[in-house]
Formats: sequence, structure tokens, C-alpha cells
Amino acid sequence: MFKVGAKVVYPMHGAGIIREIEERLAADRVMKYYVLSFWATNMILWLPVEKVERVGLRPVIGKDMVEKVFAVLKEGEEKIHSNWNKRYKNHVDKIKSNDILAIADVVRDLRRREKVKGLSTGEKKLLESARQILVSELILVLEEDEEKVLAMIEEAITIT
Repeated sequence: MFKVGAKVVYPMHGAGIIREIEERLAADRVMKYYVLSFWATNMILWLPVEKVERVGLRPVIGKDMVEKVFAVLKEGEEKIHSNWNKRYKNHVDKIKSNDILAIADVVRDLRRREKVKGLSTGEKKLLESARQILVSELILVLEEDEEKVLAMIEEAITIT
């Protein structure tokens, strides 16, 4: 069970903080909820404590993982499928996995593709979503502002 103040990552929404744990009446029974606030969207979400595992809520990475994230951003480009639909589905699946390294893969591959060939509207939205999730977690871990974290990510992604 997470505590108030815990920094967590919710799949497809990014990093947030548990602001409180409250009890609410739902379906004739009292349930505990985490009240999450998200850095990137200013969204508040009530998540039933009993659904944490099912939705994939996880703690933010430790500082030891930051180096691995930036190593992924610097790696050579993954072999991406030439078929747009398959490539898009692959990227969406990686983002939904809530695995920070898989999300870093998506940001790296789409950003490089954007620099070289450009992106479709759907891929641009996907890049923005993946980047927002990545940035939101790195901001909480590194305790840096958005501008600094974005610059660090951009510096790490190089065209090979």
C-alpha cells in the first residue's frame, strides 16, 4: 500500500503524487481510494486501492534507473516496422506497459523519425504523449524543471 506523498506512475497518464487516502461509499460499501494529482495535466484521479495492481500503478523509478533511461535514449534506433499500423500499435503497447525503458524507446524512435522523415499526425500525438509521461517521471525523480528535463532528453537523442 502506498502512503500519502508517494510519487507514482499511472499508465497512460504519467507521474503523479498521492495527495490523500480517503474512504468513500461506493456500491453500498466503504472503499479506500488514493487521490492522485498529476504533474502534467493538473488532473485529479480517485483510484480504488483494491485496483492498484490491475491498473498497473507503480512507484516512480529510483535515481539508479535514470542512467538506464538515458542509455536507452542514446542507443541505436530499434528496427521499426515500415507498416504504419503495426509501428503505431507497437508504440502504443510500449506506452501502455508503463515500463519507463519501453517509453524511452518510443520517445527515442519517434523523435529520430521526426527529425529524419517527419511524423504523421497520429505519431506526433503519440510522441507528445510518450514524452509527457517520460518527462513527468523524470521531473519527480531528478527534481528538475520541465525545460531542463526536456533539454536533457533532446541532448541524449542523437541521429545515428
